[in-house]
Amino acid sequence: MTTMPSTDALDRLAAVIESRKAANGGDPEKSYVARLLHKGPDAFLKKIGEEATEVVLAAKDCDHGSSPELKYKLVGEVADLWFHSMIALAHYGLSPADVVGELARREGLSGLEEKAQRKGQA
Repeated sequence: MTTMPSTDALDRLAAVIESRKAANGGDPEKSYVARLLHKGPDAFLKKIGEEATEVVLAAKDCDHGSSPELKYKLVGEVADLWFHSMIALAHYGLSPADVVGELARREGLSGLEEKAQRKGQA
Protein backbone atom coordinates (compact mmCIF):
# COMPACT_ATOMS: atom_id res chain seq x y z
CA MET A 1 0.00 0.00 0.00
CA THR A 2 2.43 2.70 1.21
CA THR A 3 5.85 2.79 2.77
CA MET A 4 6.07 2.30 6.51
CA PRO A 5 5.98 5.64 8.31
CA SER A 6 8.11 6.01 11.41
CA THR A 7 6.71 5.47 14.86
CA ASP A 8 6.90 9.25 15.40
CA ALA A 9 3.15 9.57 14.78
CA LEU A 10 2.46 6.92 17.42
CA ASP A 11 4.79 8.67 19.84
CA ARG A 12 3.04 12.01 19.25
CA LEU A 13 -0.37 10.43 19.71
CA ALA A 14 0.83 8.69 22.90
CA ALA A 15 1.96 12.09 24.22
CA VAL A 16 -1.46 13.60 23.49
CA ILE A 17 -3.19 10.68 25.22
CA GLU A 18 -0.86 11.08 28.21
CA SER A 19 -1.72 14.79 28.37
CA ARG A 20 -5.42 13.89 28.59
CA LYS A 21 -5.00 11.96 31.85
CA ALA A 22 -6.66 13.63 34.84
CA ALA A 23 -3.27 13.90 36.58
CA ASN A 24 -2.09 16.01 33.65
CA GLY A 25 -5.15 18.26 33.53
CA GLY A 26 -7.29 16.27 31.11
CA ASP A 27 -10.88 17.49 31.19
CA PRO A 28 -13.61 14.89 30.47
CA GLU A 29 -15.93 17.71 29.38
CA LYS A 30 -13.51 18.81 26.63
CA SER A 31 -11.71 15.63 25.54
CA TYR A 32 -12.93 12.27 24.29
CA VAL A 33 -9.76 10.59 25.58
CA ALA A 34 -10.10 12.25 28.99
CA ARG A 35 -13.72 11.12 29.11
CA LEU A 36 -12.81 7.49 28.38
CA LEU A 37 -9.99 7.57 30.93
CA HIS A 38 -12.30 9.19 33.50
CA LYS A 39 -14.93 6.49 32.98
CA GLY A 40 -12.29 3.83 33.60
CA PRO A 41 -11.25 0.56 31.99
CA ASP A 42 -14.75 -0.70 31.26
CA ALA A 43 -15.32 2.25 28.90
CA PHE A 44 -12.15 1.99 26.84
CA LEU A 45 -12.07 -1.82 26.92
CA LYS A 46 -15.61 -1.86 25.53
CA LYS A 47 -14.45 0.45 22.72
CA ILE A 48 -11.53 -1.89 21.98
CA GLY A 49 -13.98 -4.78 21.63
CA GLU A 50 -16.25 -2.76 19.35
CA GLU A 51 -13.34 -1.61 17.19
CA ALA A 52 -11.94 -5.15 16.95
CA THR A 53 -15.31 -6.34 15.67
CA GLU A 54 -15.35 -3.52 13.11
CA VAL A 55 -11.86 -4.56 11.94
CA VAL A 56 -13.11 -8.11 11.39
CA LEU A 57 -16.16 -6.90 9.46
CA ALA A 58 -14.07 -4.56 7.29
CA ALA A 59 -11.60 -7.37 6.57
CA LYS A 60 -14.45 -9.68 5.60
CA ASP A 61 -15.70 -6.97 3.22
CA CYS A 62 -12.22 -6.94 1.64
CA ASP A 63 -12.61 -10.69 1.02
CA HIS A 64 -15.50 -9.85 -1.30
CA GLY A 65 -13.86 -7.01 -3.19
CA SER A 66 -10.59 -5.19 -3.56
CA SER A 67 -11.70 -1.63 -4.12
CA PRO A 68 -9.61 1.15 -2.63
CA GLU A 69 -12.66 2.17 -0.56
CA LEU A 70 -12.82 -1.25 1.13
CA LYS A 71 -9.10 -1.20 1.85
CA TYR A 72 -9.32 2.33 3.21
CA LYS A 73 -12.21 1.24 5.47
CA LEU A 74 -10.05 -1.58 6.87
CA VAL A 75 -7.15 0.79 7.48
CA GLY A 76 -9.49 3.24 9.21
CA GLU A 77 -10.93 0.56 11.46
CA VAL A 78 -7.45 -0.70 12.40
CA ALA A 79 -6.47 2.91 13.17
CA ASP A 80 -9.49 3.16 15.50
CA LEU A 81 -8.49 -0.10 17.18
CA TRP A 82 -4.89 1.05 17.65
CA PHE A 83 -6.08 4.40 19.01
CA HIS A 84 -8.29 2.83 21.65
CA SER A 85 -5.59 0.26 22.45
CA MET A 86 -3.18 3.15 23.02
CA ILE A 87 -5.61 4.58 25.56
CA ALA A 88 -5.49 1.24 27.39
CA LEU A 89 -1.68 1.21 27.22
CA ALA A 90 -1.52 4.71 28.68
CA HIS A 91 -3.94 3.81 31.46
CA TYR A 92 -1.70 0.92 32.47
CA GLY A 93 1.51 2.97 32.26
CA LEU A 94 2.67 1.54 28.93
CA SER A 95 3.45 3.06 25.54
CA PRO A 96 3.66 2.14 21.87
CA ALA A 97 7.41 1.73 22.43
CA ASP A 98 6.64 -1.19 24.73
CA VAL A 99 4.64 -2.89 21.97
CA VAL A 100 7.28 -2.14 19.33
CA GLY A 101 9.90 -3.57 21.70
CA GLU A 102 7.89 -6.77 22.07
CA LEU A 103 7.49 -7.06 18.30
CA ALA A 104 11.24 -6.56 17.90
CA ARG A 105 11.87 -9.27 20.50
CA ARG A 106 9.73 -11.65 18.46
CA GLU A 107 11.43 -10.76 15.18
CA GLY A 108 13.00 -13.79 13.58
CA LEU A 109 10.96 -16.27 15.63
CA SER A 110 8.46 -18.38 13.81
CA GLY A 111 4.92 -17.77 14.98
CA LEU A 112 4.70 -21.36 16.16
CA GLU A 113 7.94 -21.07 18.11
CA GLU A 114 6.87 -17.79 19.73
CA LYS A 115 3.49 -19.27 20.71
CA ALA A 116 5.19 -22.32 22.25
CA GLN A 117 7.47 -20.02 24.27
CA ARG A 118 4.46 -18.13 25.64
CA LYS A 119 2.73 -21.40 26.59
CA GLY A 120 5.91 -22.53 28.35
CA GLN A 121 6.01 -19.31 30.38
CA ALA A 122 2.34 -19.61 31.43
